Amino acid sequence: MKLCVLVPGLVPGLVLVLALVLTVCVARSPYQAVLQHSRIRGRQQGPNVCAMQQIKGTDKKYFTNCKQWYHRKVCGKPTVITYECCPGYEKIPGEKGCPAALPLVNIYNTLGVVGASTTQMYSERAKLREEVEGPGSFTFFAPSNEAWAALPMEILDALVSNVNIELLNALHYHMVNRRLTSEELRHGSSFASMYQDLHVHIHHYSNGVVTVNCARLIKPDQHATNGIVHVVDRVITAISNDTAIAAAGLTPMLESEGQYTIFAPTNEAFEKIPQETLNRILGDPVALRDLLNYHILKQMQCAESVVSGTPMETLQGSVLEVGCDGDQMTLNGKAIITKKDQLGTNGVIHYINELLIPDSAKTLLELAEGSPVTTATKLFVEAGLSPHLMGSEALTMLAPQNDAFKGSLTMSPDMRRLMTNHMLKETLSSKSLYHGQELETLGGLKLRVFVYRNVRSLICSFICRLIKREGGCSVHDGRSCSCVPVLAVAQSVVHQPEGRRFDPSFSMVRRPEVPLELTSGWAEQLSL
Repeated sequence: MKLCVLVPGLVPGLVLVLALVLTVCVARSPYQAVLQHSRIRGRQQGPNVCAMQQIKGTDKKYFTNCKQWYHRKVCGKPTVITYECCPGYEKIPGEKGCPAALPLVNIYNTLGVVGASTTQMYSERAKLREEVEGPGSFTFFAPSNEAWAALPMEILDALVSNVNIELLNALHYHMVNRRLTSEELRHGSSFASMYQDLHVHIHHYSNGVVTVNCARLIKPDQHATNGIVHVVDRVITAISNDTAIAAAGLTPMLESEGQYTIFAPTNEAFEKIPQETLNRILGDPVALRDLLNYHILKQMQCAESVVSGTPMETLQGSVLEVGCDGDQMTLNGKAIITKKDQLGTNGVIHYINELLIPDSAKTLLELAEGSPVTTATKLFVEAGLSPHLMGSEALTMLAPQNDAFKGSLTMSPDMRRLMTNHMLKETLSSKSLYHGQELETLGGLKLRVFVYRNVRSLICSFICRLIKREGGCSVHDGRSCSCVPVLAVAQSVVHQPEGRRFDPSFSMVRRPEVPLELTSGWAEQLSL
């Protein structure tokens, strides 16, 4: 344990900085870190006061961390700072802050003072009161009043119309037959509930959010004489074995140990894709594997854990930005998620209304159309190279950026030859290039590779960036050095005459193949 001493006479600002640094030193989890940060930010209001960030126009509040404190935003929406008693404390009239510890009473009475009075009411209706008032040691994940109000009416009616069975079972699923503080709710742990020993699953996230079955703990660690109450933001539902994963048709692939997030396309998502594109991907096992793996994250990501855009790696190896905009969860900045948090014991599914196609599953033409090489793409098509751009040949396309072309562009035999010489007869990555290497274009032109300390070039054009990763072909982006146009996504063009310019930017990193078997559900539409 680190021992830190604050020297008298330090300016208040420096003391605050040191205190914030110490929260990172001593915190045992991200949640503990944000809780301590909130306490430090709230201490000017009195003892045991926590600063909370509340999204404007909503009741949603979060313990604050440094990033959110300065940005004053959660899920892109502005927040206001509010102050309230930290967990376990209460105000005394006439006193500053929250100097008094909450009176220690049984779980039933605790529910009434921590914002879970609806859970308290339903506990009495379901004849659970005697149990949570009596001897024992329990953990109760109690839905807030707002959580019950947000429950669809048909589900709530089904529960309250059969209080002795359905409602009692639902409440027992929110309970564990032992006392568990937030420190004991470790990331990845699961605990048998009091309903048929079905487990509830705990996840911690780096931003301090803690979830149980994807419900966020909003008021944790409310101690009682016979246990502890953690208030959560939704009514949690029981999970049968791998329900969500099986629904997606990916059980054989994901039946191993681990936690996953699947973005499962709806039927509507498939209908938006041209049939010829789907047929091409279905006929290409590598592209199909990449497409499916691009929809799967390597970790479980509940919707409530996302408070800002965060890049996350997929099984395919590329990155998706998972973010949020208000109450909507987003992918790559787009609100395409139609249904969130469908849980399984080894993961979660979010349904999306757009198919995510990785670069490695696109043709050269599809890839080039989404990059700053539209002029070159048009010339490739006019030069009669469409079969190469849309086929599955192993090619490297050297595509000049739009500003590499000067003046009017008319297709002529010379221009057709020029464009043909911007396609290499093989797929190349930056790792496969070496100084003096000779490459051949579709037009028969031989190009020479030059490797410098920080630059790779073909004849005279510097390699800038790769547009397409993996697959049978690649598109590169280059930066010219006072040469004529080059194809890569280059900023110049490759010429056969005196200046054999070339400018491809390569960086295709091969990823190990991930075997994939498909059974039913959305994945069945893409079965091999």
